[in-house]
Amino acid sequence: MFLATTPEQTYADPWQIPLPERLAQLGRGQRRVAYYYEEPNTSTFRYRCYNMAQLLNAGDGDSPGEHSACWFHRADLASSGEEIAACADVLVVCRSGYESRLLRLMDAFRVRGKRVLFDVDDLVFDTRYAHLVMNTLDQDIDAAHWWDFWFGYLGRMRATLDLCDGAIATNDFLAARLTECTERSVAVVPNFFNREQREISDRIWDEKRASGFARNGEFTLGYFSGSPSHNRDYGIVEHAIAALMARRPELRLLTVGYIAPGPLLEPFHGRLQHAPFQDWINLQRLVGSVELNLMPLAPSVFTDCKSPLKYFESAIAGTLSIASPSHNYAAAIEHGVNGYLARGHQWEQQIEHVLDHMQRYPEMAAQARQDALMRFDGSAHRDALLAALGWT
Repeated sequence: MFLATTPEQTYADPWQIPLPERLAQLGRGQRRVAYYYEEPNTSTFRYRCYNMAQLLNAGDGDSPGEHSACWFHRADLASSGEEIAACADVLVVCRSGYESRLLRLMDAFRVRGKRVLFDVDDLVFDTRYAHLVMNTLDQDIDAAHWWDFWFGYLGRMRATLDLCDGAIATNDFLAARLTECTERSVAVVPNFFNREQREISDRIWDEKRASGFARNGEFTLGYFSGSPSHNRDYGIVEHAIAALMARRPELRLLTVGYIAPGPLLEPFHGRLQHAPFQDWINLQRLVGSVELNLMPLAPSVFTDCKSPLKYFESAIAGTLSIASPSHNYAAAIEHGVNGYLARGHQWEQQIEHVLDHMQRYPEMAAQARQDALMRFDGSAHRDALLAALGWT
């Protein structure tokens, strides 16, 4: 494990701003976009609403106040839907299912002749994939209530999509699935890290580099789970980890979030660490402390739609990743240059390769960080975002 010294950070959600202040922020620009998500959270909302608004509000050489944006959620619509529609030029509905309050908000934009766009980061708008989604999430396909839930969830997403003027996806593979469902235009605006992630990651990186990537003699694998639905993905690597721990006494495993090692690793319980679900700032500290970030994905159309955000958020903290070669992980990672790719039977071999070639780590970590800064900083996608909003 790396000897990072960045202390635990005091954290508060930066998007917890009173509604009047958000409306005022929205109204500052000449071109204004309102982002809607059902409830603020650290996943879809953060990437697709907060980060997008932060990028637009920051400007990029344009006239001061040309663009402005802010975020809104279901609780705001009880009293302010018409006000939001009056203030904004474009509404972007992020991964939200059809329901009455949202429909009234969309209608308020449409009657004013304003565009409404559907933004989505996952394959959650087509009932043809319900079985695949349930299998991927390791849910009981014999339980009728899960079928009711997923057909309702996917169907409501599709109903919202069908009412929008266009759509925005996080990558070209997901965009192609959207195109199968709608005759409307589909744009691509990738996920990217925000200013707060960049600031703490810069500190972690500076500490690593200044110390010469000093370590405590252990080699720690990290598995970072943001939801309770990754059992199948984690299962891909557990046999490899157990086999390696049996012959590599320096190997450790850190699991974070909604995952726990299975019985295969019980003989090595003294070399296992677990941390509860983290806020996204302190998560960077833990990601920055391990030698390898594990990113296994069971191969499917569903996982091929996933954004490579786990790669770039590790890379900016100077941590290398090893990933399944899904569509977007394979596009982000050049094997042996800025990270590693491993098919199901290759995980043990690839992890041991990294163990045996740690002299290359600083060079590869620098390459991964530079790649992430070039391709996954918001400024790299500003033009794509403006085009998706119809502002070019």
